[in-house]
Amino acid sequence: MIQHDFAEGAILLFDKPYGWTSFDVVGKVRNTVRRYLGVKSIKVGHAGTLDPLATGLLIVCTGKATKQIDQLQSTDKEYTGTFVLGATTPSFDLEKEIDARWPVDHITPEMVYAAAQSLTGSIMQTPPVFSAVKVDGKRAYDYARGNEEVVIAAKPVVISTFEITRLDMPEVDFRVVCSKGTYIRALARDFGLALHSGAYMSALRRTRSGSFFVTDAQHPLHFCEVLKNQTVAREL
Repeated sequence: MIQHDFAEGAILLFDKPYGWTSFDVVGKVRNTVRRYLGVKSIKVGHAGTLDPLATGLLIVCTGKATKQIDQLQSTDKEYTGTFVLGATTPSFDLEKEIDARWPVDHITPEMVYAAAQSLTGSIMQTPPVFSAVKVDGKRAYDYARGNEEVVIAAKPVVISTFEITRLDMPEVDFRVVCSKGTYIRALARDFGLALHSGAYMSALRRTRSGSFFVTDAQHPLHFCEVLKNQTVAREL
């Protein structure tokens, strides 16, 4: 049984499925809550985008709780995932096909751990071209998809933890704790460069955002199904 005052404000935790956009989750939640309340509209928003190919914690706020979104977004995030060494893609993940291959025979385990250490702390990071960063009022990915060149300024981010959890060349599993605005895809690019090779991200999962954990999250379809059933039961 779901019991929330959605209009007064609710903070909902979802485990975003692979292939869904963050706005897919928001849209389903909004439509289901709107029918449950019997209203034409209600404010619903998320506190931090996850790429379609990523899974994990997505915080969704309803009603007056949407005023807390900026505060929720400002917290640190934890991710787990996999980098693949020896190749790159234009998007630094699996959204685009491999466009170049790079040597890996020279890479030792010691180099991998040293590269992670070199990218830990306060660093300057350039967001990916395939990202929602605005340049002259236009999203960077709009330039990229139109094959237009765009210069994106580097910005300061904090990587407080960059832990290597599995090394099985060319795959490297990791756990990263980072500040708001960090692009893990960009970290893959920089990780490959630090190893005098290339790298892209093949998997990503957000496990924590601030004090919220994915272990407490639910599948959005489960939430929608339960709330629909409660709506039907109430109308009987």
